[in-house]
Order: sequence, then C-alpha cells, then structure tokens
Amino acid sequence: MKSLKWTFMLGTVAGLVSCSIDMPKETQSSFETMTVQKSNIELPYKFSARMKGQNDVTVTPQVSGQLMKICVTEGQLVKKGQTLFVIDSRNAQLELEAAQANLQAALAQENSAKLEFESNRNLFEKKIVSSYMLNNSENAYKQAKAAVAQARAAVNRAKVNLGFCTITATVSGVIGEIPVRVGDQVSPLTQLTMLSGNTTMYAEFSVTESVVESMVKEGMSAKEVDEYIANLPQATFIMKNGTEYPHKGRVVSLTGVVNMETGSLTSKVSFPNPEGHLYSGIQGTIVMPFAEKDVIVIPQYAVVRLQDKSVVYKVLADSTATAVDVTTADVGNGKDFIITSGLNVGDQIVAEGANNVTEGQRVLFPGGVKAEAKSEE
Repeated sequence: MKSLKWTFMLGTVAGLVSCSIDMPKETQSSFETMTVQKSNIELPYKFSARMKGQNDVTVTPQVSGQLMKICVTEGQLVKKGQTLFVIDSRNAQLELEAAQANLQAALAQENSAKLEFESNRNLFEKKIVSSYMLNNSENAYKQAKAAVAQARAAVNRAKVNLGFCTITATVSGVIGEIPVRVGDQVSPLTQLTMLSGNTTMYAEFSVTESVVESMVKEGMSAKEVDEYIANLPQATFIMKNGTEYPHKGRVVSLTGVVNMETGSLTSKVSFPNPEGHLYSGIQGTIVMPFAEKDVIVIPQYAVVRLQDKSVVYKVLADSTATAVDVTTADVGNGKDFIITSGLNVGDQIVAEGANNVTEGQRVLFPGGVKAEAKSEE
C-alpha cells in the first residue's frame, strides 16, 4: 500500500510537470519620480473647417432662351474669359438688326431736321421767316437728335443682349455641378453651374468666444489686432483622409460678428492652391500652433485615471506617496498633459510606475534610493 501511495504521488508530480502549469511569479518594477517645473510648450489648436473658393460665382444667364451648347464639363479648370455656355442667339440677332435699322431711320430724320433748321435760320437772318418757324424747326432738330440717341442706346442694348447669349467665365477656377442640359429653356432664374475661383482658397471655421479671447487680448485696438493676426503662426490643413495639404495657410480674419445661436464666429485661413488640389466644399481640420508659456507639463503616464478623476501621486517628506486630484489639458502630442490645478512648482511626483502605486506606499528609501513595486503575474 505504501508503495502504491508513493507511486501515485510521483505520477501526479510528473503529470503536473509534463502539463507545464505556470505558477504565479513575483515581478518587480521600480518607480521613477520627477520634480514639477514650469516650461513653455506649443499647443496645436484644431478646428473643423470647410473650404471655399476666393471667388465662388453662381453662373446664371442674363437673357432667356434655349441652351444650345455646353462648352465645359464638371470639375474642369477654366480661365477667365473662357466660353462656358451658348444660348440661342437668333432672336437677339434679329433685335440687333431691327435696332440698327431704327438708328439709320433716326439718323436720316436728324439730317432732315438739321437741314430744315439751318435753312430757316438763314431765312430768319434775312427776315424772310418769322421767329416762330425758326423755333419750331430748332425744336424738331433737337427731337431728332434725341431720337438718334435713343436708337443708339437700343443698338447697344441689343449688342449686350447678343453678347449675353455667350456666357464666359468671370474668374479663373473650377466648374461645379452642371444641372442643365443642351435644349433646356433657361432664364435669369436658372442656375447653370457654380464657378469656384480656386487660385486661392479659404478654410472657414467657427471659433468660440473663449478661444478668441485667449488669443486676442481685451483692450487691443483694431490696428493691434491686425498686427497680431499678421504675426500668427502658419496653419496646416488636414484632409478627411488624414493627409496633410503641402502648402501652409495664413489667418486672414479672426474676429467678426458672433452668431447669437452658437456663440461662435467665423474665421478664415487663406491657402494657395497652385496645383488646384483644393475644391470648394471639401472638409478637413485646421491645425494652428499656439505657444503656452510658464505652464506645468508632465508625462501622461504620470496621471492615473480613477473613474471620473485624474490623480497624480505626490511624494511626501517621508518618501510615501499620496494621491492628489489634478485637472489636465491635453497638449495634443499624445505624450504630455498640462496641469492646470492640483500641483505646484517643486512638488515631487511619481512618473513611471504610477499605475502600480497604492496610497501611503513608500516610493523612495532614505537617501533617495528608488523603491520597487511588487506584483504577481
């Protein structure tokens, strides 16, 4: 029986060894402490933005008629003065010809009235006709000249209307959506397309009053605000796919009329667009770096999240750690936090290993030697 018992025990031990059961091991991780200091840091302010062309023009006809030709396609880059659409010009051409004929008749009438007036003036000087006849002929001549002026105006108006039948680009840019087709009847109320002047693009974004107040100090004059805007750092545009637009932008407006509903105002950043890669309507993120001076900055791993609180472990005089509630602001670099309250310059805190600290635990031995935290795996 004893032999069987020992055989069973040895078999059990061998089975445990063969199954490679891992027993809990004790590991150690040391604490790293740091002394709180103030420093300068650059914060990236981020704003959701929408691009808009410097000159976004709604293209509409000035005359009514049938659309005969569409000379461009959606998304096409066009130059100022390039033909976009052609409207049936036959009626406009007939109106021009009729106006020119009326002008010729008016000129003939003016010439006759002039001859009549000059003849009566000579006869009046010879006292052959009365002043009444002279005045009547003079008035008829003036009326004839006025009729010529009206006829010339009608000709010019007809020429303008004829020119309106050919619609050209008023600015260089990109053609937007074209909702009409050849053969459609169009009028001055018909939108043919949107022409976005894209040599320079504006990224428009909303800024809260609090952000503006933190940038533009109270009491600044208009000239000082303009100088401040001119000296702001260049902005970066990040597209929705995460790629960074290669050209930097400059802030052109930072203040304006506050929207009473949202409590924000619209600002603009100007971007050059030499390659035409930016289009009106695209969305992205504006990133503007602003310097913060004399602020407490600590690494993110020194901050422990406890439910809805942010805690930093402060090292007391007896080398033990105590939890201190802090408020933080994200720096935006993924590594650091700005501490806005809870710590003072000169405080010593646990940095690396803060997640393993417990309240009242010794983190430094006498002489400044680092303690070690033990945990089981």
